[in-house]
Amino acid sequence: MSDVQAFTPREVVSELDRYIVGQGDAKRAVAIALRNRWRRQQVPEELRDEIAPKNIIMIGPTGVGKTEVARRLAKIAQAPFLKVEASKFTEVGYVGRDVESIVRDLTELGVALVLEEEKRAVRTRAEERAEERLLDALLPPPSPPPGAGPVEGEPLPAAGDARETREKLRRMLRAGTLDAREVEIELEDGGGVGSSVSLFTPQGVEEMGMQFKDLLGGLLPTKTRMRRMRVDTAREMLIAEEATRLIDMDGVRERAIVRVEQGGIVFIDELDKIAVGSSARSGPDISREGVQRDLLPIVEGSTVQTKHGSVRTDHILFIAAGAFHVAKPSDLIPELQGRFPIRVELTSLSQQDFVRILTEPKNSLVRQYTALLATEGVELEFKDDGVAALAEYAALVNERGDDIGARRLHTVMERLLEDLSFEAPDRAGSRHVVDDAFVRTRMQPLVDDEDLSRFIL
Repeated sequence: MSDVQAFTPREVVSELDRYIVGQGDAKRAVAIALRNRWRRQQVPEELRDEIAPKNIIMIGPTGVGKTEVARRLAKIAQAPFLKVEASKFTEVGYVGRDVESIVRDLTELGVALVLEEEKRAVRTRAEERAEERLLDALLPPPSPPPGAGPVEGEPLPAAGDARETREKLRRMLRAGTLDAREVEIELEDGGGVGSSVSLFTPQGVEEMGMQFKDLLGGLLPTKTRMRRMRVDTAREMLIAEEATRLIDMDGVRERAIVRVEQGGIVFIDELDKIAVGSSARSGPDISREGVQRDLLPIVEGSTVQTKHGSVRTDHILFIAAGAFHVAKPSDLIPELQGRFPIRVELTSLSQQDFVRILTEPKNSLVRQYTALLATEGVELEFKDDGVAALAEYAALVNERGDDIGARRLHTVMERLLEDLSFEAPDRAGSRHVVDDAFVRTRMQPLVDDEDLSRFIL
């Protein structure tokens, strides 16, 4: 049994190309890592546990696509994905989050992922049960007169009429004609002990607090209360409640743990900030080395207790990233270096890369802003020379100040279209062309004033 997707490396790279420009080495490395997971599932079982994942370190400046490569890889693999910053963790005994919370958070994401899949699988049955409950609320079943019980073999008064009325209501409900009507329904009360009790526990032992709350919630009976709401709202809430009842949560937890252990991906950003040779503001050298030593068992392979069960980290894929301007990967402790055998360098983005980023990806900024303003009835057209001018200014500002990569395009684009975005509701039906002249008229004064551009761009 495996949830690992069987994509070829070429297919993975092709999918990543739809969203990320360039960085071919990084794409190939993660594509091979993903394929190796599938290969591992095909080998004989006695060898399977011996094959460790080939963890990756991505080296490159900010804004060149390190996080996006890892995030898109997780989407392709339909795997639980967690992004953490190494500098947010501290050595055991200091104030801060402990590294085992990485595995606990990843497991929570895995449970949510599997739960969503299960809800989709039982959606049809949940809809049927929710519909019956909604019809009961709209048309309560007839009751016998006071003091007179039902006579054996005889239907209750007007039973046939009630059935016809119920079927009529069912047709109206499915057609949506009753959506605006208000109805009173009985729902499980989400404000029970498990959610209302606040537990204050020291940093690093928050898991104890979560388990205690779960225990309290399991001991006490589920409370319900009557709520009045629109039919369309009630329908969705009833579907969600019925779907939850139809799902075997023990099975969900088991599947989620398997998914996390065999397919989980953890992206550790800012790894260079905990390298001993770094001059980063993350505390004394010994504290940074302590974080590395705490990370080591998780990356090497250990068992972490979570509220859903024990999770082994032996085959979770770890992708680390950092600019490594001051520190070098060799400044990490040797044991941790050994657990990241693959290293890829991501290159800084050029002006030509910016042109491609603005236009080629499926979620390009040009498409995003065109769609956003179209909601106001404003037609926006980007000419090739306008896109080239945008890329030129973004590259120029990056060169003069801090190089923040493709993130600079967001700043430049927002500045360029600020007036139009503000006035868009009053310009419905208008058409605007973003060409070289439009871009230079709005951006040149800012770029010429270096002091001003330092603050605004």
